[in-house]
Amino acid sequence: MKRFLLLFAFIGLWSMLNAQWVSPGNGTTYTLDDLVEIGCVLHDDANATYNITTDITISATDQLNISIENAPTALLFNEDDLTLTIKGSMVVVGMEQSSYFIGMPVYAQHGHIRFEDASAPSHFTFCDIFSLSGIQIINSEVVFERCQIAYFDAYSQSSAVNFMNCDPVFTGCTFFLNQGAALSSPVNGQGSPQLTDCIISYNVRNNSNQPQINLGPGSQDTIRIVGCHIAGSGQEKSGGISIADLIGTGDTKILLKDNLIGNHRYGYNQQGYRLSSTIIGNSFIDNNLETNPMNGGSGISIYGMDENNKAVLRNNIITGNLWGITVINAADVDMGMEDDWGYNQIYDNGNSGVIYDLYNNSACDIMAIGNDWGTSEAQVIEGHIVHQHDDPSLGLVNYTPFIDHDGVSESNNTGFEVWPNPAQGRFTVEGKGTMIVTNALGQTIITKEIDGKESIELPRGFYIVKLGNATQKVLVE
Repeated sequence: MKRFLLLFAFIGLWSMLNAQWVSPGNGTTYTLDDLVEIGCVLHDDANATYNITTDITISATDQLNISIENAPTALLFNEDDLTLTIKGSMVVVGMEQSSYFIGMPVYAQHGHIRFEDASAPSHFTFCDIFSLSGIQIINSEVVFERCQIAYFDAYSQSSAVNFMNCDPVFTGCTFFLNQGAALSSPVNGQGSPQLTDCIISYNVRNNSNQPQINLGPGSQDTIRIVGCHIAGSGQEKSGGISIADLIGTGDTKILLKDNLIGNHRYGYNQQGYRLSSTIIGNSFIDNNLETNPMNGGSGISIYGMDENNKAVLRNNIITGNLWGITVINAADVDMGMEDDWGYNQIYDNGNSGVIYDLYNNSACDIMAIGNDWGTSEAQVIEGHIVHQHDDPSLGLVNYTPFIDHDGVSESNNTGFEVWPNPAQGRFTVEGKGTMIVTNALGQTIITKEIDGKESIELPRGFYIVKLGNATQKVLVE
């Protein structure tokens, strides 16, 4: 017995000398207080925090369980370059009124959370994860619900969350002010993320040539991006969404539905082999930050290696982009059939003084029946479309019949003003009526009658200001 205890003590000392602690993998559920007793986490009672002081691995079949109801409200990575590795599972339960915080203190940097071949699902609810260098998810099931992922640097990976060979789920989450992309997956892996009702804004702060959502090939499930607000930060190299299979890995299925994608270098790019998308009810607006139109600026770009790159477009609004829709090389694009009209609104997209609502730069024909082109004159619509009539080597676009249009209002008047935006702690709303301010989680934080200018001070975050029937988004840095 004494020899066993000495051996155990020696092994424990060896682990700590090598700056790591690994759970035994015997089905144990650990709390942070348990890790304090083990010695890899410190409890700072004065500041109501737990502080990780060494690399930690939660082994297969073990679990790390964190609840805001019975613990301090923050877990900090207390040293540089620490990694929390989950091979079992991790559960974090915050509350709507008070999210749990995981992040870096001001004196440390480059913390990581890594899920690798996890033996059970992990779940984060009402959790703010700030200022790390990355979350990696490899062959693991992880769900994020009502979480904020923000202020990540790009020290070790190009996105805040990088995943491979799995299908992470994000519901009602907010990604903002990350140096790199919000979410990415590699070209040599497969994964189908599920994003619903998320706000993805002001990422790619390092102005690198990448979109806010940068995905490789999908898995057997469909990639779903539904009901999300994906807003650019004004960085001219940052795109909206890109989904690509450049090496023919599999059959990627995509659903883009009811999203707002605006203020980027480009809106949506679909590129490569065997991708099939349904693009319905989205708004692709003002993706016009590219300084050279030959390098981007499309609201929607479909770049196929062959006609197995497919897209069905219905009920979308595509306006204010350098190019409305571009079809490049080869693709099978359905923008409306005789018995199934497209009902897309495609107008006022252009560059260098020329309107380019649809550019068919392929030899493939495109059906585009039953769309609104911002005019009721067929000759004007023809002038806004590049296809076989302009170059015999290009495919034909069949756009008749189309929806009659009496003219599109170019007004962008919201009925009230908000400035500055982004704001440094305080911004001003000018208008008249009932003002409602909600945070990124949809919680109402201000309701007030205003008549004129109203100064508002809020902590950093993403907010929606509603006055009457109009809304505006405000970022507080």
